[in-house]
Amino acid sequence: MTILAAGIDGGQSSTVAVVGDERGRILGRGTSGPSDEIGAGAESTRLRDALRDALEDALHHAGLARGTRCDAVVAGISGYNGRVYGRPPELTAGRVVLMHDTPIAHAGALAGRNGVVVIAGTGSVAYTRDREGAAHVFGGWGFLFGDEGSAFRIARDALAELMRAADDGDPSTAEELRAAGEFFEAGSLREIARRFYHGEISRDRLAAFAPVALRFERVRAAANRGADRLAGLACRAIGAGGVARVGLSGGVFRDAGFRSRVSDGIRSLVACADVFEARYDAAGGALLLAYRELGIEPERLTQ
Repeated sequence: MTILAAGIDGGQSSTVAVVGDERGRILGRGTSGPSDEIGAGAESTRLRDALRDALEDALHHAGLARGTRCDAVVAGISGYNGRVYGRPPELTAGRVVLMHDTPIAHAGALAGRNGVVVIAGTGSVAYTRDREGAAHVFGGWGFLFGDEGSAFRIARDALAELMRAADDGDPSTAEELRAAGEFFEAGSLREIARRFYHGEISRDRLAAFAPVALRFERVRAAANRGADRLAGLACRAIGAGGVARVGLSGGVFRDAGFRSRVSDGIRSLVACADVFEARYDAAGGALLLAYRELGIEPERLTQ
């Protein structure tokens, strides 16, 4: 009888689920909306619905019936602290494990090996485990207090730069203003600010502007500062975990310049560091941890 395991990456921008068999073969992948519970109340169904919908979509793409029982599901959720604030998940599975999304990114980036993961997605963080298994987190203070090098921070800094330029009467920002207006379908920067403060533009939508913002030279200085900060945090994590192996995970690292800046910064501080792009995404990492729940250690994940 086929064993089914599932891994879910519950992020601030979207939720991704993968379903695999006992050989490590990924049978299907599904997506749904964001599942973090920032600001969620007791009646919120955001987490419950996102996990259910992503898993059902993955089962559908695997050719399996809706509600098919998985033997184990591991879901990593952005901002999770051991408590569900809204309606609890309702997943058809023999075992369901909820955790913060950082350990699943770690497992995916390093394919289950020891080392450091640096995440630069909607938020940012550096994470490792030491030889005794204790977790060490550097950065990850959230969008109000930190998250340097994250998509949200890059997009926010880019818009703030344009707003300062507008106040100063700088006429050189016409191209950037046009790009921001087209992206947000807004007629002015003040409209973008108003819509964000009123919740009409979400945090994940603002973060999605980062790839556009990174095309502009005036944004690069702020993005480089974020990249340098992440490189420094990675080196702190290397010191805590004792393994100079660093996986880079998250959408911001799709930008070659940003990825190189972080990689070169780490190597300049720790010359022996092995820095590489994540082996698997965070959903794949969650799947590896689901296999561990079942006592299975596949050599690799395959499609």
